[in-house]
Amino acid sequence: MGERFVVVPVDTGGMGPREGEHPGTTGAHPAPDTGGSVGSGAGTAEEKEPLEDSVFEPQDPEAAVPILEYNREPNKYGDGVPKENSPFINNTEHDKNNSYDGTNMALFEEEMDSHPMVSSLLNKLANYTNLTQGAHEHEEADEEEGSKKKAVKSPQMGTFMGVYLPCLQNILGVILFLRLTWIVGTAGILESLGIVGLCCTCTMLTAISMSAIATNGVVPAGGSYYMISRSLGPEFGGAVGLCFYLGTTFAGAMYILGTIEILLTYIVPQAAIFKAERKEEEVDALLNNMRVYGTCCLTLMAIVVFVGVKYVNKLALVFLACVILSILAIYAGVIKSIFEPPDFPVCMLGNRTLQNHGFDKCLKTDVIDNLTVTTKLWSVFCDGPELNATCNEYFANNNLTLVQGIPGLTSGVLLENMWSVYGPLGMMVENKKLSSFGGSDPAKDIYLPYVVNDIATFFTLLVGIYFPSVTGIMAGSNRSGDLRDAQKSIPVGTILAIATTTFIYISSVILFGACIEGVLLRDKFGDSVKGNLVIGTLSWPSPWVIVIGSFFSCCGAGLQSLTGAPRLLQAIARDGIVPFLQVFGHGKANGEPTWALLLTAGICEIGILIASLDAVAPILSMFFLMCYLFVNLACAVQTLLRTPNWRPRFKYYHWTLSFLGMSLCLAIMFISSWYYAIVAMVIAGCIYKYIEYRGAEKEWGDGIRGLSLNAARYALIRLEDAPPHTKNWRPQVLVLLNLDSDQGVKHPRLLSLTTQLKAGKGLTIVGNVLQGTYLTKEAEAKKAEQNIKSAMSAERTKGFCHVVVSSNLRDGVSHLIQSAGLGGMKHNTVLMSWPGTWRQASDPLSWKNFIETVRETTAAHQALLVAKNVDSFPTNQDRLGEGTIDVWWVVHDGGLLMLLPFLLRQHKVWRKCKMRIFTVAQMDDNSIQMKKDLQMFLYHLRLDAEVEVVEMHDNDISAFTYEKTLVMEQRSQMLKQMHLSRTEREREAQLIHDKNTASHVALNDKAEAGPEQVHMTWTKEKLFSERNRNREPNANVAVRDLFNMKPNQSNVRRMHTAVKLNEVVVNKSQGAHLVLLNMPGPPKNRGGDENYMEFLEVLLEGLNRVLLVRGGGREVITIYS
Repeated sequence: MGERFVVVPVDTGGMGPREGEHPGTTGAHPAPDTGGSVGSGAGTAEEKEPLEDSVFEPQDPEAAVPILEYNREPNKYGDGVPKENSPFINNTEHDKNNSYDGTNMALFEEEMDSHPMVSSLLNKLANYTNLTQGAHEHEEADEEEGSKKKAVKSPQMGTFMGVYLPCLQNILGVILFLRLTWIVGTAGILESLGIVGLCCTCTMLTAISMSAIATNGVVPAGGSYYMISRSLGPEFGGAVGLCFYLGTTFAGAMYILGTIEILLTYIVPQAAIFKAERKEEEVDALLNNMRVYGTCCLTLMAIVVFVGVKYVNKLALVFLACVILSILAIYAGVIKSIFEPPDFPVCMLGNRTLQNHGFDKCLKTDVIDNLTVTTKLWSVFCDGPELNATCNEYFANNNLTLVQGIPGLTSGVLLENMWSVYGPLGMMVENKKLSSFGGSDPAKDIYLPYVVNDIATFFTLLVGIYFPSVTGIMAGSNRSGDLRDAQKSIPVGTILAIATTTFIYISSVILFGACIEGVLLRDKFGDSVKGNLVIGTLSWPSPWVIVIGSFFSCCGAGLQSLTGAPRLLQAIARDGIVPFLQVFGHGKANGEPTWALLLTAGICEIGILIASLDAVAPILSMFFLMCYLFVNLACAVQTLLRTPNWRPRFKYYHWTLSFLGMSLCLAIMFISSWYYAIVAMVIAGCIYKYIEYRGAEKEWGDGIRGLSLNAARYALIRLEDAPPHTKNWRPQVLVLLNLDSDQGVKHPRLLSLTTQLKAGKGLTIVGNVLQGTYLTKEAEAKKAEQNIKSAMSAERTKGFCHVVVSSNLRDGVSHLIQSAGLGGMKHNTVLMSWPGTWRQASDPLSWKNFIETVRETTAAHQALLVAKNVDSFPTNQDRLGEGTIDVWWVVHDGGLLMLLPFLLRQHKVWRKCKMRIFTVAQMDDNSIQMKKDLQMFLYHLRLDAEVEVVEMHDNDISAFTYEKTLVMEQRSQMLKQMHLSRTEREREAQLIHDKNTASHVALNDKAEAGPEQVHMTWTKEKLFSERNRNREPNANVAVRDLFNMKPNQSNVRRMHTAVKLNEVVVNKSQGAHLVLLNMPGPPKNRGGDENYMEFLEVLLEGLNRVLLVRGGGREVITIYS
C-alpha cells in the first residue's frame, strides 16, 4: 500500500481560487446509495474548494502554513474507491472532495469535513514526525519556509548520545578545573559539600519539573524558552527566554575567560602583552591581558561560528572526550597518590606560603664547595646577596620549610581541610600548624612574593562562583527535535547526567580535601608550585593532561555557547512577541542567525571586558537561576491547576518538589549576590511589562491564563451575590450602544465617557442588540462584536462586549439588563444615549423602548445614566480647561449625583474642572440653613464643591406653559388620529378586497340569470366619493375636538416644573462643561409616555452636555470611614 506525505503551501488569505481550481466547484456529496461511484459534482483530487471552509484556519492571514496532506493510494485488493480522508492539523481541499460513500456511518456524513473518522486520524498520527532542531514551530511556519520545506528525516538519537552526553559536556567545565580546588580550600570540605549539595539539589528539582513539562506533549526544539513560554504565556516566556539568552551569552564570556586564563597562566605565560614591574601590579596586568586576548579569541570564535556551525558540532565529541579524559586523569592521580604521591613541594616562610617563581631552592643559604652562599630567595628578602645584608624582619626571624603539596589520600590531611578559611583581599595564605615569629609590616609585605587572596572570600560569593558548574541541564531538551523518543529520553538522560555530575563534584570535593595540602588548595593560580594548575598536580600521568584537556573543554564550551545563544534569540525574535527584536529573526539564506550572532558577540564582549572569571560567574548564575525558577513555577502552576491537558508521561513529579526547587532558586539568587539578583529581576520585569503592553497577542494555552481563570472563578464564588457595602460601591456599568446599518458604532463618545467615569476600574460591559434570529444573524453579530471591541480599544475602554440577537429590540435590551454579568460581578448602572430623533422617527418604538428601559432599570434597582448630546462630550485626548461640573440635586436618590463628578475628576480630561452643587429650595424652606447643612454634608463626604441654593417660588402658571402643554397634547392626539386612520384605511382596503372576491364568485354562479338583474359597477371615482362622503362628518368632528380640547391639569403642572427648572438651570449652568441632573421617573400610567418625553425635552432645552442621573434606590456614598 503506497502512502506519502505531500507538503502543500496554503494561501490562507482566501484571495480566490488557485491555479488549476474551478471557482464554481462546490464539491457536493453524492447520495449514500449511489453504489460508491463518485459523481461529476464531487470533484477530482485536483479540484479544491476554497480554504474558507477549513475548520482550523490559521490566525495570521498573511502566513502560508504548510499542511501535511495524507494521500492513500487505492488498495490493490479493493475496488479502487479511496477511503475517507480527514485532516490531522488542518482541513485539506483534497480530503473535502473525497465524498463518503458508505452506509455504516451515513448519519455522520454531513460532518465529515470537520469531524474526521478515527481511522483517518490514526493514519495521520502514525505518519506524523517531529520537527528538526532549530525549525520554526509547526503551528506558525513562515511562508518562505513552507514553500521550500523538505522531507523530514526520522530522528535517530537515543538517550545516551542525544541527552546524557550533551548534558554531561555542558555541566562539567571551567569551574571544575580552575576553581573547585580553591573553593574546597577556602570553604572547607563541609561547607563545600553544602554548596555542591545546595546547587545540585536545585538543578535536580528543576530537572524533575522540566521532565514533566517536556513529556507533556511534543516540545519543538527551543528548550527552556519553548517550555516556559507555552506553559506560562508569552510575557513570562519572553522575559525568561531573554534571561536564558543572556545567561548563555555570559557563559560564553566565562568560557573564553577560562580559556585565556589557562593559556596565559599555565601554557604560555611568556605570551603576556602586559607585564607587571612590581608585584602589586600583577592583578591589573593579568586583567588587561585577559581583555586583549579574550577579545581576539571572541572574534576568532565568532568567525568560526559564522563560517561553519557544522564544524563546531563535529568537534563536540572531541571536546567531550577532553572533559572525560581529564576527569579520569584526576581519579587516576588520586589512586596513585595512595602509593606514590607526586612531588610538588610548597616553600613556607614561617607559616606563610611563598610564590615559587624566582628561586629554585627553598633555602636562605646554601653550601657550595664548603662555602656558605646566599640563595635567590635571600636576595628577594634582603638588601643584597651579602651575608651581612639587612633582611626583612619576618624573614630573619622565621625558618624556611618545605611542605609536600600532595601528601596523598592516606595522609590524614582530610581533617585539616574540613573547616573554612575566609579572609579579606590581600590576606596571606598560611598554614596554622607551622610556627611563626615576629611581626609583619603590611606596607612592605605587598612587595614580597607571598601567596595572598586576590579577592575577599565569603560563603555567598563561593555559591555564586560555583553555580555555573551545575548549569547546562537544558542541553537535552534543546535537542528534543533530534531524539528518537524525546518523552522517554529527556527525563532519563537529564536526571542521569545530573546524578553523574553530582557524584563527580561530591567525590572531587572529598578527594581534593583528602589529597591536597590546604595552602595549595587556597593557592588559586598555583604560584606556590611553579605556576602549575593545582588540579593538574594531582592528575596522572602528567599535569599537562588536565591543562590541555581543560583548555580544549573551555574552547568547545565557548563555541557551543556562541552557537546556541544566537539561535535562542532568533527563536524569540521569530515568535514576534518582542517587537524590537524582529530584526534578529533574519539571517543568512541557510537560516544562520547573522544579526543575532553579532548582538551575542557584542554582549559577550561586555563579559570579556569585566575580565575576571570570579566576577562574571555570579552574573550568569543569576540569569540561569531566573530561568530555572520559572521552569519550576511552570510545573507547579500546571500541576495545581489540574488542567485537562496536563498529562505528562513522566510521573515522578509533585507540585511541592517544584515549589521547593523554585524556593531554592530564589534563595541561591539572593545568597550569592543580592544586588545582581535584584538587577536580574528588574530586567526580567521590564521585559515582561514591555511584552504585556507592546508585544504581540499570542494564545498558547498557557498556565497563567488557566491560573487567571481559576482565580476569577474562586473570586466569583467568594464574592457575595448580595449588594456590596456602601463603602465598596462603585459604578459597574452596562453601556447600551447603538450601531448603524454597517454594524459601526454610532456614538463612540459614549465609550469615552465610560473610560473617564471608570478610570480603568470596576466592571464594564458594552452591550448591543441585533434584531432577528441567531441562525440568520450570526455573521452580523460577530462583525458587530469585532467593531465594538475595536471601538473599545480605540477609546481605551477596558471591559467585555456582549452582543445579543433577539426577535425584537425591546426584549433584547431587557435580556441584557437582566442577564449581563456573572454571579456577584453584575452591573449596577446602565449608561445610554438620549434618543435625539424620537420626534422624527416614523416608528414610535424608538421612544417607547427608551421609556421601557428606564422602567426596567428602576424595577431591577439599577442606576441609569442618560447622556444627551453625547457626540459633543470630550474625547480621552481632550483636556478641559478651567470650568465647572454642575450638579443639580433636586431629589435624593442615593447620592450617585455627587459621586459621579468625583469619579470624573479622577480622569485627566476633567481634572481641572471644579464641582458646583445646586439644590432647589421651596417657599417654606430656610435656604440659608439648607446651604449650611449641605456644606457640612459635603465636608463629611470629603468632597470639595461650591454650594448654591436656588429658590423656586410657586409662581402662577404662565400662558406659555399652558400653551406648550396644549400643543403637546394636541400633537399627541393628532398622532393617535393618524395612527387610527392608517389602521382604518388598511381595514377598509381589506373589506373592499373581500367584497370584490365575493362578487366574482357570485357572477360565476349566476351566469344564466335573466336580464332583469341590475348590476352595479364601482368605478374608482365613485368609490372615493362614497368613502369621503361617509368620512367627512367624522373627520370634521375629530378636527373640531382637537382645537376645542383643554389640557390635562396634571400635565400642565409637570410642564410648569420643567419650564421653570429649565430656566433656572440654563441661567446658572449654561457655560458649564457638564450638567448632571436628576432624571424624573416615567409616569405610572403608560398613556402619558409620549408626554414624558416632551417634559424631558423641555427640561434639557438650551443645555449642551447633560447627564441625566436616576439612582438605583440605594445609598452609594457614605460619610463614615
